[in-house]
Amino acid sequence: MSDILLSVKNLVTSFSTDSGKVAAVKGISFDIKKGETLGIVGESGSGKSVTSLSIMQLLASNGFIESGKISFLGKHKNVENLVGLDNISLRELRGNHIGMVFQESMSALNPVMRCGEQVAEAIRLHLKEDRSTAKESVLKLFEKVELPDPERIYAAYPHELSGGQMQRVMIAMAISCNPELLIADEPTTALDVTVQKSILKLISDLQLQTNSAVLFITHDLGVVAEVADRVAVMYQGKIVEEGPVEKIFRSPQHHYTKSLLACRPPLNRKVKRLPTVSDFLKGKGNFVEKVWNSTSLKERRAVLSEREDLLKVKDLNVRFAGKKNWFGKPLSYIQAVKNVSFTLKKGETLGLVGESGSGKTTLSRAILRLAPIRSGKVIFEGENILEFGTEQLRKWRKGFQIIFQDPASALNPRMTIGRAILEPMTVHGIYNSSEERVKQVFLLLEKVGLKREHFDRYPHEFSGGQKQRICIARALALKPKFIICDESVSALDVSVQAQVLNLLLDLQEEFELTYIFISHDLSVVQMMSDRILVMNNGEIVEQGYPEDVYNNPKEKYTQQLINAIPRGIV
Repeated sequence: MSDILLSVKNLVTSFSTDSGKVAAVKGISFDIKKGETLGIVGESGSGKSVTSLSIMQLLASNGFIESGKISFLGKHKNVENLVGLDNISLRELRGNHIGMVFQESMSALNPVMRCGEQVAEAIRLHLKEDRSTAKESVLKLFEKVELPDPERIYAAYPHELSGGQMQRVMIAMAISCNPELLIADEPTTALDVTVQKSILKLISDLQLQTNSAVLFITHDLGVVAEVADRVAVMYQGKIVEEGPVEKIFRSPQHHYTKSLLACRPPLNRKVKRLPTVSDFLKGKGNFVEKVWNSTSLKERRAVLSEREDLLKVKDLNVRFAGKKNWFGKPLSYIQAVKNVSFTLKKGETLGLVGESGSGKTTLSRAILRLAPIRSGKVIFEGENILEFGTEQLRKWRKGFQIIFQDPASALNPRMTIGRAILEPMTVHGIYNSSEERVKQVFLLLEKVGLKREHFDRYPHEFSGGQKQRICIARALALKPKFIICDESVSALDVSVQAQVLNLLLDLQEEFELTYIFISHDLSVVQMMSDRILVMNNGEIVEQGYPEDVYNNPKEKYTQQLINAIPRGIV
């Protein structure tokens, strides 16, 4: 008896567009054995998710499988070919025999339906349980995926949960009917490294308990090394390399695989620039790494120590109202930032690290006067901006900008990207005429690696990395002295992340920019920062030079963040 559970042979999946047919998956073949985990790795656009959606027969209306065969050889269900299967048969297969964890839990869950009911619905449909029995099953599942207070989670709506909790609800739904195959499509993207580690462990533990097979899709080879037995590397719709995970890590053969391994910031040294996919594909892997040594670091730190302070934050406190009474008066308060103090030199990069809820973003918004401040001082170039009136604050805002985590929501979908960059210049009266401003936009687009002809295009016409470049160009439009990068690369592919990090470093050198770089990923912050602050529960719990914080963490919390970083095969 064969131990193969899923067999994909010569799969070609295409999409119909205005300009004709476009092939997203180009004749790929692979097998998944019972109880095995196969990792599919590649950048956005490589065809990973389209492959998973082809297996589930959930392609968009303009997508279709042009040719190929997908066989499911389960213990209780045998389907010779899923391609062209009727809707009734597919409905019985999905969820019951093949479960799927989607990438965006917020968009995958129904926002107007309680979380418990969404999971119970699948159980009632496939296992034919009544409402009370289904609820008991859901509560047991929530305990299994280690959700706190299952009764509360059952009654909660998706927006009332954290990202990690929503992802656990998705996993509970996917395993609710004990499927033989679990497809996990980027289940940890943009999650904190500590939450990511717990999700990866959860998937591995559940697999051991149920002996199910897992198809794990990600752009991060470090992540897939934590869970996979074998790896298939996809590039431009094709599998360019496949093999046991240890072999792929220790002896990658394809230049693209080598580039994915090299794109992630190293943990054992501080580099000046990250290699990108294009570096490897053009230079065939001959990328010369430039590293900060002890001498060059001392020289940079000596230069920074002689510079003036650009920003001083003293005893900053931010709180938000908790529960309110019938009259709208707060009954309690949530202290989001507690007595935070630090200084920032001109041209310096200060890394701000911590999990979601640690106070990083609230602190950054308070510095920019975008969050209510209870007490403290924010002194920018010698003046306390907390004392500024509306007009004075508006004038000073030219000097500091912010690059948000999600470029898609930061850009107006109904405004061309040229106009989005032009708008702040017009509002603040930068340059003497609209012609001069348009010329400056062209220069900024080229500066961030885009083209002049992109001026009249809309955000939806760009990739995630390109959108982030647009946001960077917009932040530079007012010639700021200080930029806050708030998780600006956390949702990007490792290869695109490398491009954006290199760009930020190049721009800092050219324009003498000062950064606060916010992230939950210590490996990224270590590369970017001159100093690091670690935040937990609204307080700074540790600070120092990157190598000191990483090599000799004083706090247990910092050690947990470091231990959660995926390291791949050592």
